[in-house]
Amino acid sequence: MDNKLKFLPALLVSVAIVVLGLCIKAGIDNFAFRDREVTVKGLAEREVKADLVTWPITYSVAGNDLNSMYDQVSRNNEAIIRFLTSSGISRDEISINPPDTYNAESNQYRSNTFNYNYSVSSTITVNTHKVDKVRELLNRQSELLKEGIAFSNSYINYQFTGLNDIKPAMLGEATKAARAAAAQFAADSGSSVGKIKSASQGQFSIDDFDSSTPYLKKVRVVSTIVYYLED
Repeated sequence: MDNKLKFLPALLVSVAIVVLGLCIKAGIDNFAFRDREVTVKGLAEREVKADLVTWPITYSVAGNDLNSMYDQVSRNNEAIIRFLTSSGISRDEISINPPDTYNAESNQYRSNTFNYNYSVSSTITVNTHKVDKVRELLNRQSELLKEGIAFSNSYINYQFTGLNDIKPAMLGEATKAARAAAAQFAADSGSSVGKIKSASQGQFSIDDFDSSTPYLKKVRVVSTIVYYLED
């Protein structure tokens, strides 16, 4: 047998041992590398204007004759609708809720201070994207008093419906902020930021900017990202 062939098995075993050693080292290095990570949070916030408003206008009529009260409710509704439509609110943005009637005679717990047999409450609701127009009309509601309508405003609900339009950009801002925080941590520890191990975008929240400006909203998202750290 050729002498070279005699040493071939030993050579192959040696090569296999070297390769195995390199693989083990790479595995250990990789394991150690994966143990080095940092978890950071990235915040993104925006101030936006509400783009949808629901405005209930409520009033009550008291009396002893339901027929005349019905006529009064009809006149009041017409006056309110005229006030709204003449100022830029379209008729299909206005709804009239069924009236709510209180019969004092049938109430054994009636108050002695209530001098009428009946009270009828009616609510006209505006649901529109014309937020600025509604804010203007809120400042002009006293005009309804000239029509003899003693109204009250229930809770006016301002909403922001354009979240999907700003989501991608805000997530990008949150990710960028998280990366910057990770880079600062890595610099302080003598490392560098590696790849993302895991990420959670978090929940978007939409809140009033403050109690005095409910038509302004604050959109907020916090992303949690885990980065590997490299030497």
